[in-house]
Amino acid sequence: MRRVNMRGIGRLRRTARRVTNMFVPHAIILLYHRVSELPLDPQLLCVTPQHFAEHLEVIRDCGRTIQVKALGEALQHRSSGRCSVVVTFDDGYADNLYNAKPLLERFDIPATVFVTTGYVGSKREFWYDDLERILLHAGPLPETLRLKLSDHWYQWELGAQVACGEAGDAGTREWNVSRKENPTVRHGLYRSLFQILQPLPDTERQKILKKLASWAGMDTIHRRTHRTLTPQEVIGLADGGLVEIGSHTVTHPVLSALPLIAQRAEMDGSKACLEEILGRPVASFAYPFGGRSHYTEQTVAAVREAGFERACSNFAGTVRRGTDRWQLPRFLVRDWDGGEFARNLEDWTDA
Repeated sequence: MRRVNMRGIGRLRRTARRVTNMFVPHAIILLYHRVSELPLDPQLLCVTPQHFAEHLEVIRDCGRTIQVKALGEALQHRSSGRCSVVVTFDDGYADNLYNAKPLLERFDIPATVFVTTGYVGSKREFWYDDLERILLHAGPLPETLRLKLSDHWYQWELGAQVACGEAGDAGTREWNVSRKENPTVRHGLYRSLFQILQPLPDTERQKILKKLASWAGMDTIHRRTHRTLTPQEVIGLADGGLVEIGSHTVTHPVLSALPLIAQRAEMDGSKACLEEILGRPVASFAYPFGGRSHYTEQTVAAVREAGFERACSNFAGTVRRGTDRWQLPRFLVRDWDGGEFARNLEDWTDA
């Protein structure tokens, strides 16, 4: 394995020493989704196995590593002011078991994986992966797309070039949604439909995806590269205790877009499913998408009432003793090499 730049490692070690001398303990929670290498990654969910190994090497040398469930105790010990680093994964992709866990074991770094239970053992892909498969492949698409969404008709003109087989991924493999430009009409359509589908209930999203697949002349068979965990694989991920399993709802909705009764069903259903699989309580939760607009104060109250002891969000910030444990901030990690990851981690630790 290629080792990371030692200058970056040295900076992190100096940062760790500075943090050790701080009076108030604090923690950094890192958010990952996948450890995999794919030709297309429009949502920037993947970190390659090589880069993930480099990240873990930096983390091992820089701070104490714990699971989400250990945060409360870690922050109560005034004598240990050293920064704690928490590795988390959202969604529940199978590569968390086959690619991420062996590396976590190699570096002896614990982690917490938040699983979306409606996809456990399912032959479905996550809806945003389905959207990429349908729109950004290299085959031809019809010139026009018409969809009825919430009693409104939408129409997109893709043009004859797309109908003749314009390759959605040719020359645009590095494209992702953080970029402002859309290199082809397919990418513009992908961006538009993502924004439309994101707040919808899962049943409505699935109906639309089936229509899109039919319109594109594609089958609905899921790709092995994008599959989710099976129940047995969830057990395998938790075996040994290095990985804590947490809840990430049933269908990965925008909770703030749902009625409160539906939000509670998402939480209760996911918790019950995981507890049945694992045979033990599940006390950690992560909000899908996790931005401040993706859940409400009523959502936070429902998480507490569902019996969760803590919950992770998806906005940047360090965790300190006074941080709301049902709105724990996290830093989103991208596919950086070890040196760039070390620089970002130092910035976050100093924040």
